[in-house]
Amino acid sequence: MKINNQKIEEILSRGVSEIIVKEELEKKLLSGKQLRIKFGIDPTAPDLHLGHTVVLRKLKQFQDLGHKVIFLIGDFTATIGDPSGRMSQRQQLSEKEVKKNMKDYIKQANKVIDIKKTEILYNSKWYKKKGALFLMELSSKITYARVMERDDFQKRIKDNLDINMLELLYPILQGYDSVELKCDVELGGQDQKFNLLMGRKIQKRYELREQDVMTVPLLEGTDGVKKMSKSTGNYIALNELPNDMYGKIMSISDSLILKYFELLTNTDIETIKKITNPRDQKSILAKEIVKMYHGEKEAQKAEENFNKTFRDKNPDFIKFKYNEREVSILDLLVELHLTSSKNEAKRLILQKAVKINGETEGDWQKIIKTKIGMKIQVGPRKFLELI
Repeated sequence: MKINNQKIEEILSRGVSEIIVKEELEKKLLSGKQLRIKFGIDPTAPDLHLGHTVVLRKLKQFQDLGHKVIFLIGDFTATIGDPSGRMSQRQQLSEKEVKKNMKDYIKQANKVIDIKKTEILYNSKWYKKKGALFLMELSSKITYARVMERDDFQKRIKDNLDINMLELLYPILQGYDSVELKCDVELGGQDQKFNLLMGRKIQKRYELREQDVMTVPLLEGTDGVKKMSKSTGNYIALNELPNDMYGKIMSISDSLILKYFELLTNTDIETIKKITNPRDQKSILAKEIVKMYHGEKEAQKAEENFNKTFRDKNPDFIKFKYNEREVSILDLLVELHLTSSKNEAKRLILQKAVKINGETEGDWQKIIKTKIGMKIQVGPRKFLELI
């Protein structure tokens, strides 16, 4: 296998939090041997977002060097729920919910990695064949004290919050995945460090060579504070429409601009630092990311639409056929596809984010008499005119 020192250096440095053990991994990469690189993800929600691409992009770097990439979908472990970073028990998902969530995972991941060159596996493949004796054997290889070293568990004990037995088993089961796959390297976010190291421990218990571990930084979401996540609503999905993706990136905190460039693009950071205006930096960032997932043409259109809406204060109103009638404002917003549910519509109205003919609506119980030409705005990016 061809060795590229520059690419190896980039793999080991850009967008990396920690490598265990860095010297070992570097030696393996320089040896020219094809490595088995694993990234596991639980389908707890249907959308992959930019936060997921931080790891996926690193996975693609290994793939480009000719290493074997394994994209493991934790359809079994998702029914338990990863306790990482949580101060309460995660609601368990049914198999039906998990299947629904992972329906488009492969298609979305293909936006970053080359799926044709990727080994796609599901951990239900082995766990559904295992029984109680296996669980007893696996559990005997890790002590209670070792599992309870986890910071998340320590905080919950301190606050007198429950930890159920499934949560204790989760890192052990995730660790065993690396035994089944005989991984050389496993990737994950910083918050996954405990789980990734558990893979090393369990491989050792099964007399296998321990995998090296690489963690990447967590990407803060559009709120600028919390990790990008579906549960907090601060995420930018890979399936986001170009205009929405562009607009959401333009809304991020100025303090996150360079981090987004480093983790989500191949752009030279020093070049961006020379641009002094944060808005100009963000417009380059937004256009680059939209181009990556929607193409040059859509990126250009998204930029023009954003400037027309926010700089020139002259937004394009999408035309929507609708009968003149009396309807509740909640039903109206849902029927016009401006919100996904009545609950979301109510929340946005209470946040003063809904305007009809330029007037802010604050009454979520209001009955609206629709008319041809009525203009409705929801949030900063959704504009619609009834025809």
